[in-house]
Amino acid sequence: MPQSLCPQNPPIETRLQRQVVDLIPALRAFARTFTSTPFDADDLVQETLFRALRSIDRFKPGTNLKSWLFTIMHNAFRTQYKVRKREAPGTTNCAELPLPTAATQDWIVMDRELRVALDTLSPEHREVLVLVAGYGLSYKEAADHCTCAIGTIKSRLSRARDELAEHMHGNPLL
Repeated sequence: MPQSLCPQNPPIETRLQRQVVDLIPALRAFARTFTSTPFDADDLVQETLFRALRSIDRFKPGTNLKSWLFTIMHNAFRTQYKVRKREAPGTTNCAELPLPTAATQDWIVMDRELRVALDTLSPEHREVLVLVAGYGLSYKEAADHCTCAIGTIKSRLSRARDELAEHMHGNPLL
């Protein structure tokens, strides 16, 4: 009888498969050190078994089967971890969340409205508003630029903001 059909001497791959099955409890225990839920641990064990049995012919007899399986599990976990980090799932109710950015056409309309409203301001108010709110200058820097007192800058800025909000239909931008 050929060796593969003889029940006393099963082929090496069959013996290895049985040994792999015998190591499943150890694989489960090791998988729990990587994952936070038993379900994820079982998935990791299943992936490890799939990879191990798929490439059982690469196992070198005489080496430690348990270490080989643990290495496969560790590599499977690292691969899954990288994929999860790269392809993180969205939130469960992502359809209910607000859009991360406003639609661009709204900004175009508001930009146009803002430019029209800025043109209605007096030159002094427009200049102070652009210097402080637009360029981010301090009151002192704006006062130095306009050669006037800081109080004058504050007053002009306040009036400019009020006028601008009125022209923007009560939608204060600044």
